[in-house]
This record gives sequence, C-alpha cells and structure tokens, in this order.
Amino acid sequence: MARLILPCKGSSLSKTCLLGLISNAPFQASCRVTPVGRSRDICRYKQYLTSEVTHWRRCQIPHFPLVQPRRIDRRLICSVATEPLPKEVEESKMEAPKEIFLKDYKQPDYYFDTLDLKFTLGEESTIVASKIAVYPRVEGQSSPLVLDGRDLKLLSVKINGNPLKEEDFHVDSRHLTLKSPPSSKFTLEIVTEIYPQKNTSLEGLYKSSGNFCTQCEAEGFRKITFYQDRPDIMAKYTCRIEADKSLYPVLLSNGNLIEQGDLEGGKHFTLWEDPFKKPSYLFALVAGQLESRDDTFTTCSGRKVSLRIWTPAQDLPKTEHAMYSLKAAMKWDEDVFGREYDLDLFNIVAVPDFNMGAMENKSLNIFNSKLVLASPETATDADYAAILGVIGHEYFHNWTGNRVTCRDWFQLSLKEGLTVFRDQEFSSDLGSRPVKRIADVSKLRMYQFPQDAGPMAHPVRPHSYIKMDNFYTGKFQLTVCIEEEF
Repeated sequence: MARLILPCKGSSLSKTCLLGLISNAPFQASCRVTPVGRSRDICRYKQYLTSEVTHWRRCQIPHFPLVQPRRIDRRLICSVATEPLPKEVEESKMEAPKEIFLKDYKQPDYYFDTLDLKFTLGEESTIVASKIAVYPRVEGQSSPLVLDGRDLKLLSVKINGNPLKEEDFHVDSRHLTLKSPPSSKFTLEIVTEIYPQKNTSLEGLYKSSGNFCTQCEAEGFRKITFYQDRPDIMAKYTCRIEADKSLYPVLLSNGNLIEQGDLEGGKHFTLWEDPFKKPSYLFALVAGQLESRDDTFTTCSGRKVSLRIWTPAQDLPKTEHAMYSLKAAMKWDEDVFGREYDLDLFNIVAVPDFNMGAMENKSLNIFNSKLVLASPETATDADYAAILGVIGHEYFHNWTGNRVTCRDWFQLSLKEGLTVFRDQEFSSDLGSRPVKRIADVSKLRMYQFPQDAGPMAHPVRPHSYIKMDNFYTGKFQLTVCIEEEF
C-alpha cells in the first residue's frame, strides 16, 4: 500500500515531480504556507516576529471574561450562543484506546477455511451476509470465538443452520463473542446491516461520488461484517454482489468472475471467486459507473490473462501508460524473480476520491487517479516514472504480501519493505539506476530522518501500537536499506 502525499500550498514541493509526492510518510497536507521569494523578506519576517514576541512578553496579558465551560461526561463543551444540547445528543463515554504489544501475540483458537459473502447494495443501507467454514486450532477443544466488528447492526447469527439464542452470544461496540461454539468444524452464518453512505471514516465499505469502494488495510474489514480481522486468518473467498443495474453497471471484487446475470426489479449480480487463501485486509469491492481499457498478457507458461483498467469515462484516454506499466511489471517479475501471475483476470480501478494512494487488494488494485492517469499534454517524465513505479509496487504485492503475507501487523515492514525493494529494482531496470537511487535516498533523508529524530521514532518492527495506520511511514524505505545488507 502506498500513501498519496499532497504538498503544502505554496511549498516548493508543489513545483516538483510526483516522485517527491509519493511517500509512505504522512505529510502536513492541510497546512498553508505563504510563499516568500527572497531571503531579505525572510529576515524581515524574523525581525518582525521577534519584536512582537518581546513586546507581548513585557506587557501584561489583558483579561477577557470567559464563559465557564460546562462538563458533559469527560469532555468539556464550552457554552456559546447556541441552544442547549438535548439529553439525547449528549456524548456517550469515549472508549479508552488500547495499546497492542508484540509480546502478547498468540495463535488464534479458531481458523477459517472459506468465506462466502453476499452484498445487497442499497441507497439507504447495505445487507451483508457471510457464511464461514470454521475449525478449531485444537480439535475437541472449545473456547469462546471472538469476532471483530465496528459500526455494524447484527441481524442474525446461525451455527450449522440453527439460529442462536440471545444467551448464546454477546455483542458490544467492538466484538461479537460466541460463548460456546462447537469443538469441531462448523458453519457460521452472520447477517449484518451497514451504512456506506454514512461511513465517513473511509474504512470498510463506503460510498463517494456515486461509487461504492472499500479500504480494508489495516483493520477496515471489521466495518463490513463480524470476522477475525487479523492477517494470520486466511481463507478462500467468494463474493456475490447485487445492485441496481442502472446505477451500478460495474460490480467488481477479488478473483475470477465466474457468473453474472440480471435479476428482477432492474437489478443484476456478479459472482467472484478467489481460489487462493488471503487475509481479510485484501478484500475489495467496487460498484459504480466506470469504463475500462482492456488488454491481455500471456504468461511464461502460455496462459492468457485479461487486464482491465477501470476509470470514469472521461479519464479513459489517460490510462495508456498505466496499462504499459502493468504489462511491464508482469513481464519483469517473471524474468527477474520467476513469479507468474496466478489468476485469469487482473483489474485496476482508478477513482479521484480513493482515500489511500494505492492498495494491493488481490487481483483488484484500487488507486487514486493521480497515480494512474497521465497524458503527454500535462504529464512530465517524472509523472510517467512515478506511475510506472507505483503500479509495479502494487502488482508485486501479489507474491510479497498477498500470497505470502505477514503473521501480524508488527511485521508490516517485512511485506512493505520487500515490495519497495522490488519496485525500486523494477524502476531502476526500466529507467536510470543512478537517478533512481539518488531520488530514493533524497526521499529517505527528507521524510524518514526527521521522524527518527522526533517523538514518532520507532524500530522497523515496533514493540507496540495503538492504531496501526500510524505506521505506514517512510520506515519502509529504511527497511530496504537493511534488506540490501543481507
């Protein structure tokens, strides 16, 4: 996965190439900086600020009458000229953040073999039905099965086709716990209702600009259905999507398309199957009004793979270089690492409001348009090089991250660092190795060195975390340097 970095307004980065904008380190995209062109102006600003600070230090700070804040639960809400809050609007108690430690890792008590998903997409809400083949890690041993879930409305739970009574399970704001599941292999069926139109977290399934889209890395799948949302739970997925055909003519998910057709009431469906086991963070779904550029690639064993890049209709002419980059990455991975693509179809979706830069979901990569679209009229050579590298990076994840994944999120730099190494070698072979090396080291110095000198410093494999999203930083570049030593 790659973050999309937007430059500060008025900063020099806004005048540079996209290579300076693509980084795994978060940048202060929301700040505003007034450009100052000359050094004497800078000195004038410094002198002015110094005099102002000295003046206020010498003066007595004026007293302004303040309205006393009113306490509600543990937060302070200042009284202003508004109507008082009704009781039903008062905030609920905030849950204290929980720190996760590497030393506390333990194997799951249950594993999942297969997961069958059915999505009924609606304008008000979406119904998600899941059917999971579950088996205990130790045969004959029964312990509670704890499933992750956030912002879900539970409609039903069944084990082996039998509805559970209320005393058989417990639901809270973060988990669904089955108190006494069977001690041998069983089938678990769960139906939930979610609200993608109201999902402003942009994790899980959300709707934006008329399209449904997903982002599940690192812990977004728990906002779709109740599941063991951790990388060491790998299962084979099927996904059936039903939606209004006029509003959502394109329905995409992971794997190969094995069935599609029309339904009553102007609806249609698609059925997708991914024959290889994967963790939940690689699940993806896209539904909307998109058009595709189609091509094919013949693998080293002679299989023909269909390639499709989906975008809004007006952006389709700008995807030619992206298709070239994808085919070049597939050929390079075969020639250099002997890795052949393992499915019959590879999809890329590029939409302007995708919340991450790019995401390596199995066979359905999702990109922000800035990392896919290019035309000779507006793009520089650096733009073309950046698109080549990012598309290569997400494709290379098919083997370093998807088929061979990490045990837990503490090993994040293992999959990301190894894939960054591969995309750097790819860009170096297809371009200029010295130029690429200088650009990578410059980016490392610009983003990672300041982090390592500040309060966010952490080892390549952290000892603990509260929210894993905070670790998608330039540390991946540092991981590459470590890997190159071995």
